[in-house]
Amino acid sequence: MTTTTLAVLVPLLPFLGAAAGLLLGRTAPGYVRPLAVLPSLTSLVLAVLVAVRQGGGQAINAATELTPTGSVPIELALHIDGFAALVAVLVGVVASCVQIYSTGYLRDDPRYPSYAALVSLFTSAMLLVVYSGDLIVLLVGWEVMGICSYFLVGHYWETPEARAASIKAFLVTKLGDVPFLIGLFALGTDAGSFRITTVLGTVASGGLHHPTLIALLLLAGVAGKSALFPLHTWLPDAMAGPTPVSALIHAATMVAAGIYFVARLLPVFQASAAAMVVLAVMAAVTMAGSALAALAQDDIKRVLAYSTIGQLGYMAGALAVGDRGAAVFHLLSHGAFKALLFLAAGVIIHASGTNSLAVMSRMTGLRSRVPDAYWTMTVALLALAAIPPFSGFFSKEAVLGAAEHVATGHTEHAPGSAGWIVLVSGLVTAVLTAAYATRLWLLAFHGRGVEAPDHGREPRSMTVVLWVLAVPSLAFGLAYGPLPDWFDGRDLTPVLTTSVLGTGLALVGGIVTYGAWRHTTALAPRVPLGAVAAHPDADAGVVEAEAIASHAPAFGDVAYAPDPADPGRLLLGPLHRHAAVGFHLDAVYNVLFVRPVQAGAALVRFLDREVVDTYVRGAAALPRLLGAAVRRAQTGNVQTYVSALLAGTVVLVVAALLVATGA
Repeated sequence: MTTTTLAVLVPLLPFLGAAAGLLLGRTAPGYVRPLAVLPSLTSLVLAVLVAVRQGGGQAINAATELTPTGSVPIELALHIDGFAALVAVLVGVVASCVQIYSTGYLRDDPRYPSYAALVSLFTSAMLLVVYSGDLIVLLVGWEVMGICSYFLVGHYWETPEARAASIKAFLVTKLGDVPFLIGLFALGTDAGSFRITTVLGTVASGGLHHPTLIALLLLAGVAGKSALFPLHTWLPDAMAGPTPVSALIHAATMVAAGIYFVARLLPVFQASAAAMVVLAVMAAVTMAGSALAALAQDDIKRVLAYSTIGQLGYMAGALAVGDRGAAVFHLLSHGAFKALLFLAAGVIIHASGTNSLAVMSRMTGLRSRVPDAYWTMTVALLALAAIPPFSGFFSKEAVLGAAEHVATGHTEHAPGSAGWIVLVSGLVTAVLTAAYATRLWLLAFHGRGVEAPDHGREPRSMTVVLWVLAVPSLAFGLAYGPLPDWFDGRDLTPVLTTSVLGTGLALVGGIVTYGAWRHTTALAPRVPLGAVAAHPDADAGVVEAEAIASHAPAFGDVAYAPDPADPGRLLLGPLHRHAAVGFHLDAVYNVLFVRPVQAGAALVRFLDREVVDTYVRGAAALPRLLGAAVRRAQTGNVQTYVSALLAGTVVLVVAALLVATGA
């Protein structure tokens, strides 16, 4: 079988699995789990074969015209380079792990068949984005992911949080997709084709007429899809969906799509120095602001959500300094440890019956209840904090090293100002990342108080997946040695200066947070306000705690005050209350966009009802009055009708006589 045929099957198999799952979900429920898992696993195997055959060498290209469209053709094209081959493997690994994990996590969920089918469709759409060689076909996968996220985030539609989060995710990403679509059309018009190879050739020859405008329009869509500032606000709220969905969105689909798109079309953005500086500023604000917000969150999944936003900022920063190898390297590394973090968080939520770190910090023995989650999450948090030799250290240092290279003027691929912006913000974020990672670990696993509830062992399908993902979280960072060809031949060896600075700052962040935790614990021992009872639905293992009370400061029927031993409160001080609500960005959007739109809608409704309808009602008034008059004459009395007839006859006779006499 040719490599092209294998590549076509990679996104096709999950799509067919989704279609079959939707059709057979009700009539043959026994086939739902095999149809969820087997297509993803098979697609993963084929993606690995494609990667091996591609080998990081010459890109694989194939195309056929989809339909005649006039001057700018649309083609069903494949363009598989080293980046595409590796990202497709990442998508396959995470999607397969999520599907296997979900068979246990949602084993009794009545809507599991539709959930599994949507996850497969989501996977297929992302693989289409990864392998597509035509921008319009890529756009199809891009938009299918958007609608899948809407349904999956709103899986627990009974809760108002899930309904609101799904709508918000859809609308915010669409806010970016409108200029993105315009930018794609402008890019295709300038290049005379939507083929990625043709577009890149046009850029190389200087044939792009509006590089800054096109790049900025495309960045709007990237900001929405990849949750970069200022369109990142949907991602923390999306935690209302099932935890496996969060793992899929944060690790290998949706948010990775925007970063991958910029990496694939990086020369388009490099054609405009202004666009590169704008991207650098977006990356800097994204990574630093989200890290501060993560340090103030109580919901364990919202901590991880803001963490994802910060790591996406690192990837965008690498692209802003013109190093797509470092960006994709961190995307792959992050995909492994972030999927592990979310899936381990799901185990913890199930075991503790809550999302709240404040409640977990009042439990003792939680780590002994979930030893698999404890050890694997520890590995993932060390990778997130970029502690050597875990994978996050190597990939994050690749980003910082690239920024330092540009800042010191050793390359002309990006403005020096972009290098300094990314380098400084990246080092600041390294401190904050280690701080919130340490805080999460301490509050979740080292609480004091009542004994953690015992719901028994987790399903093996959940715990095995954690150990599978722990392997790349620990070892994938070493890929910079044997896999340089997949990263444009870029030497990803850590740079001494940024390695020492980054690691030193990360250690400082972790140590200071630990010291703050010890200090606050000693000053304010955490004692529950009453006896802790397990959440009545927690032991079902099918309805997440956040689907019941995602932000509730209560556990079971017992209320708790804010945790006085939270080191985040001590470290952030007065900034804590602002960081906890995402620096009020939602409130700003509410004033700038939501209220004006609502006011405009109210005005249109008033004009429609009071102005337009008035004319309509007036036009109907005269016929209505005439009808009323005629209706009064229709009495149904025959004598009245005969009398009127005789009276009319008399009037006509008299009138005729008068006319005749006058004549």
